[in-house]
Amino acid sequence: MAPTELLRLASLSLLLALVVQPHEAYGSTRGSFLSNDGSAAVSGICATSVTIHGYKCQEHEVKTKDGYILSMQRIPERRFEGNGNAGTKKQPILIQHGVLVDGMTWLLNSPQQNLPMILADNGFDVWIANTRGTRFCRKHVSLDSAQPEFWNWSWDELVSFDLPAVFDFVFNQTQQKIHYIGHSLGTLIGLASFSEGHQADTLKSAAFLSPIAYLSHMNTALGMVAAKAFVGEITTWFGVAEFNPKGQKASAFLKRLCNYPGVDCYDLLTAITGKNCCLNFSTVDLFIKNEPQSTATKNMVHLAQTFQNCHKRDL
Repeated sequence: MAPTELLRLASLSLLLALVVQPHEAYGSTRGSFLSNDGSAAVSGICATSVTIHGYKCQEHEVKTKDGYILSMQRIPERRFEGNGNAGTKKQPILIQHGVLVDGMTWLLNSPQQNLPMILADNGFDVWIANTRGTRFCRKHVSLDSAQPEFWNWSWDELVSFDLPAVFDFVFNQTQQKIHYIGHSLGTLIGLASFSEGHQADTLKSAAFLSPIAYLSHMNTALGMVAAKAFVGEITTWFGVAEFNPKGQKASAFLKRLCNYPGVDCYDLLTAITGKNCCLNFSTVDLFIKNEPQSTATKNMVHLAQTFQNCHKRDL
């Protein structure tokens, strides 16, 4: 396998280790999209991945109390719905992605396999959230994404600022309590927020996909090595505020992981998820065109610390 392809698989594998592995979820992906490396103009999620399938879709921007401007998409009705149901109130449902991806990750399959479109076709008013730092959420009222200060946050801030902002926005638009679906990091921030009674007045129910509160159940070689390395090499990461999985710094980090005993860089997907019945390996390149997305290095370190702290308690 060529070194560049190996590195691409390593990047995808770390993404799976942090997002999928805790509960060994699996899936297949289709579709394509431009990355946020600044080399080409990008269109919004609605135009590229929703309206082309015959669904109405709205782009919204939401400002957090600490000044970040988040992108949201709304699919208000089922495909090809006529005017006969115009004005009918539909139950709002908010979907929150995990770490190192954005809302596009829900839309890489066909409409019959995309969760937002399945929900829309079943009569829900679907809202797709995107976390700060991802390709459509790199704006701030006073900071530029090239500034280190822009990346001075972890999932604590997602709990304190991002989640309340999107909940308040959807509630103000719909005047209804909201169903919440979170995946991976989306479950962590939901659990942290809801357990403290936040969003109690606007939350109707919550469904968690690959839920995590701690990472103590992560036991694959790559996942454990990656978590330990993030904390152990914090001095190496000092000054690198943005963790871009496609950047040179992250690539060098991932390459070093391949040298650890027990990590097989030639079969990383199996090493993380076990024998996978349902992942179509021919679509890996298409997935990589869309994901992974940037996050704050501080966020990655915070997640790694939850793994470290759990294992210290087990000693």
